[in-house]
Amino acid sequence: MTEFTKTEKNSLKRLPKRGHYDRATIYRILDEALICHVGFVEREQPYVIPINFARIEDRIVLHGAKASRLLKHIEAGYPVCVEVTVVDGLVLARSVFHHSINYRSVVLFGKGRPVEGEQEKLSALKAITEHLIPGRWQEARLPNRKELNATRVVSIKIDEASAKVRVGPPLDEQEDYTLPVWAGVLPLQEQALSPIRDELLPKNVPVPEYISQYSRTRE
Repeated sequence: MTEFTKTEKNSLKRLPKRGHYDRATIYRILDEALICHVGFVEREQPYVIPINFARIEDRIVLHGAKASRLLKHIEAGYPVCVEVTVVDGLVLARSVFHHSINYRSVVLFGKGRPVEGEQEKLSALKAITEHLIPGRWQEARLPNRKELNATRVVSIKIDEASAKVRVGPPLDEQEDYTLPVWAGVLPLQEQALSPIRDELLPKNVPVPEYISQYSRTRE
């Protein structure tokens, strides 16, 4: 299926014209975002936890300490809600009321399971590492058995999802277009600055190209 089925949970109620349900749009946003926020309920108390992640086909994989309450919850198969947002610009209208943000966001729903086999665990950790910075897995030391045993890895099947995207200029009231107030869009994007060397790094170790040319923009 090229699109997620619209359901009561993933259907956009407000500004539905901004909604997207095709997997290509949803997966592209997930692949660009660095951090996701996972919502879950434990003992009738809701929590939202930020965590890095990666997408593998139609799944989201997460990792952390064995004691992680969030990962234990997901591993047990309880339902969760995952959200990511990429901010593209500030939309500055002539009136404060109509100020907005250009953004791309995804909300998805699913249930998790543990990732336990060594090879599947390594594949998930590789995906998370490469999601942060492609090329790193091939250069850095890989996890040893002790580190693998100390790490909990979970996988969430994306059962339902939708994206919401806002693009374009501000939308003002007709009578406000004559106001002498600057209006338009101030574009924003994540930008890598010059790498800062670890003081303990030997001076003859060069900066790899995948670091010096790093970008979150995906082709």
